[in-house]
Amino acid sequence: MHRFVFLAFLGALVIGALPLRAQPAAALSDSAQVSLLTMLPGEEVYSLFGHSAFRIADPALGLDRTYNFGTFDFAQPFFILRFARGQLDYLLDTAPMAYEVDKYAFLERPMIEQRLALPPEAARALYAMLETNALPENRAYRYDFFFDNCSTRLLVALDSALVAAGQPRLSLPTDEPPGTFRTLIAPYIVGDPLLALGINLGLGLPTDREATPREATFLPVELMQQLDGATVGGQRLVVQTDTLVAVPGYEPAERALPWPLLLTWGLLALGLAMTVWGRLQKRTGSKAGRRADGLLFAVIGLAGLLLAFLWFGTEHRVTGPNLNLLWAWPPHLVAARWLHKNTLPQGLRGYLGVAGLAALATALGWVLFPQALPAAALPLVLLVALRALARAFPPPSTA
Repeated sequence: MHRFVFLAFLGALVIGALPLRAQPAAALSDSAQVSLLTMLPGEEVYSLFGHSAFRIADPALGLDRTYNFGTFDFAQPFFILRFARGQLDYLLDTAPMAYEVDKYAFLERPMIEQRLALPPEAARALYAMLETNALPENRAYRYDFFFDNCSTRLLVALDSALVAAGQPRLSLPTDEPPGTFRTLIAPYIVGDPLLALGINLGLGLPTDREATPREATFLPVELMQQLDGATVGGQRLVVQTDTLVAVPGYEPAERALPWPLLLTWGLLALGLAMTVWGRLQKRTGSKAGRRADGLLFAVIGLAGLLLAFLWFGTEHRVTGPNLNLLWAWPPHLVAARWLHKNTLPQGLRGYLGVAGLAALATALGWVLFPQALPAAALPLVLLVALRALARAFPPPSTA
């Protein structure tokens, strides 16, 4: 269930603007300190990519508070459906700094603090913006995993505060693209091969364009690394880095056994053996084999229906166009109903012939497409081609 929720949440991809409303500067003293907090990834699906927040501390006011754009409310009506359709709202939440430290110590997730050399005017402007956005009527925003999340909002807020204080916006250390969106998230999901397969199937062609350095900051660790070399008017932004929560033995996600890839190659081998046996026996296969065909096409058709929904039925921006629909056809779900039969209608055989050739062409062009297709899906594509063509062109004795 948690995988479904997360895959659906990948669809919440509609960009929104940070509502930075004007407000008189808060009475922070000149000694107030602004920090970026980076919480490293956890083991739960929702925490795999890490988290970011601001800390604003002013001893003169007795203030030490965090501002976190990563809160969501399970009590929202139709929560799962809103996830799936890309219509989930996240919230700006505030909390005492001590609470955040205790929470991440309990979760055993390291917390890293980068103290920022913001001019007092910029710190006051940032504080005023955050306080305004923390008001009940302002705190909700339409979440977007790649373009508007708990991490990207912090970079936008920093730039806005600097400009409001008459300063230039941040200058990041490089203009070189750090990779595509797909390659940027890949290291975070290597520990769960099934989740990685689902994500890579669901994310479409837009995910394979190069992200700019600023766009890459949708990942909290990337934001931390970018700010480490950032400057404001030629001066370094980060003046001190501390580990506030240390977790002995903490390791990033380790690559797990790619069992979906092994499983799909095993299914292809079984399908090939079944097809060769049927040809030698001049049969379309056993009753169990024909039922297996029905199950195969039902699963592929259902997957295609979900991919089409993510593309056409939601507000997702990076789930379409999706070239996996070249082989995962939603109508396979309908065709599966008749595949348990020994003799198929001529029209269905024609459909299977076209579907088999399309799947074969997709497999032959696998590495040439601009969209990176998941390796674990290739054996399935070959299996669809094999079984579709075998059923479209049965042995002479059963034609």
